[in-house]
Amino acid sequence: MAIVNVSDQSFNSEVESTGTVLVDFWAPWCGPCKMIAPILEELSGDLGDSVKIAKVNVDENPESASRFGVMSIPTLILFKDGQPVDKVVGLNSKDALKNMIAKH
Repeated sequence: MAIVNVSDQSFNSEVESTGTVLVDFWAPWCGPCKMIAPILEELSGDLGDSVKIAKVNVDENPESASRFGVMSIPTLILFKDGQPVDKVVGLNSKDALKNMIAKH
């Protein structure tokens, strides 16, 4: 499944629905955000349709970031059926992210 870019306007329809969604809160100027992007691409390929991966640019969409208490980036929040169930901050390995998703 392709990675979806989400805005403040589309957040509810893209993320707060049924299923499992991993949301990456990022910004173009953030070094670790650039480093995690290929990891998310790989994860998307590995997990297929079981998990949707969404990206929220915090510079362009400050409402979503503040709503979920994003203080530093990258912050990845896992949503299950519309509810945040897990959160990691900073650069994480593909295995660490897979384990987080597998817990839920």
